[in-house]
Amino acid sequence: QVQLVESGGGLVQAGGSLRLSCEASGRTFSYYAMGWFRQAPGKEREFVAGISWSGRSTLYADSMKGRFTISRDNAKNTVYLQMASLKPADTAVYYCAADISESRLVVTTIRSEYDYWGQGTQVTVSS
Repeated sequence: QVQLVESGGGLVQAGGSLRLSCEASGRTFSYYAMGWFRQAPGKEREFVAGISWSGRSTLYADSMKGRFTISRDNAKNTVYLQMASLKPADTAVYYCAADISESRLVVTTIRSEYDYWGQGTQVTVSS
């Protein structure tokens, strides 16, 4: 079992920055990959970024490349999402998720392959 708690969301002006955090508890954090997803009102939940258990491999959705950075601190059981140059289109609830599969060797973008989810944190970008 894995429990995930996000924090760091809020209201920011366009062009601003935010850093989201997701603290994990339960299973050994350094054994599994992590991802960030987001869901805007009326839209599907979409992949934002993912990071391997070691942190050496990362993956981003095309629209986030160059603006968002995912990282993790296994000593703190925490994964981060640094967001810069935010746009109103980035407004959404952001969720972190854990992929505990021991057989998957790459970071996945597929929502159903993540096993545990946090409750989400709201990010609102004003124009």
